[in-house]
Amino acid sequence: MATGQTETIFGRNPVYEVMIANRRRVHKLMVAEGSVERGSLERLLKHAQGIGIPVTRVQRRTLDRKFEHHQGVGIVVDPYPYVSTETILDQAEASGEPPLILLLDTLQDPQNFGTLLRTAESVGVHGVIIPKKRGVGVTQAVVGASSGASEHLLISKDNLVSAISLIKDRGAWVVGLENLPEAQLLGQVDLSGAMALVVGHEGQGIRRLVRRSCDYLVRLPMRGRIESLNAAVAGSIALYEIWKARGHPGTSMVINDPAAS
Repeated sequence: MATGQTETIFGRNPVYEVMIANRRRVHKLMVAEGSVERGSLERLLKHAQGIGIPVTRVQRRTLDRKFEHHQGVGIVVDPYPYVSTETILDQAEASGEPPLILLLDTLQDPQNFGTLLRTAESVGVHGVIIPKKRGVGVTQAVVGASSGASEHLLISKDNLVSAISLIKDRGAWVVGLENLPEAQLLGQVDLSGAMALVVGHEGQGIRRLVRRSCDYLVRLPMRGRIESLNAAVAGSIALYEIWKARGHPGTSMVINDPAAS
């Protein structure tokens, strides 16, 4: 991480999750002048005050120039703190649960990436691995699309073939999600053990070397006329099926707070 680099996250939910996750150094919170301090904004300001984050009032058009859907707030932070694949596996083993790792092979769309991160956080994925050089990283758009879920996940940038080899050495099966004739139907395989799920590129699927590194391939059963599902939708369904096969461990009741909206 280069010294002096910062990025700005916009949107009330993403900004709040950045603050409570406390994984990035926060430089300042920007709030549009004239914003009504109630609900989620009041919560943001109270939390910022409680942990000593400087609050700067800025003209709304200053935020408009930077991001369309800023909701009147932006937070200036250090870049995303990626971790090693080894750290993810160590944390997974320490959890007392069968490890569940998500590998994303060259996803290009920040919305797809963010959606999968949000699902991954919801079902208790222990970590996410993305390629070092290809595909989208954890950008401001991804943080927003994940509604801040990215801030609560361990994410590694690694060579996926090498990462898969390490995952296998740690005793987990590696399963590729591909809509191919040779792939098994998702409901016909045991999903309850230590596992890594690979989701591929939106158009090209999983790259050949990564696909060959998988222990087996699975596909979702479908009956409609559309050839395949969106990568984020298909990956999310598969993650929930894996969580279901494990008996939904760690389930909690999350109550929406009307005052936070």
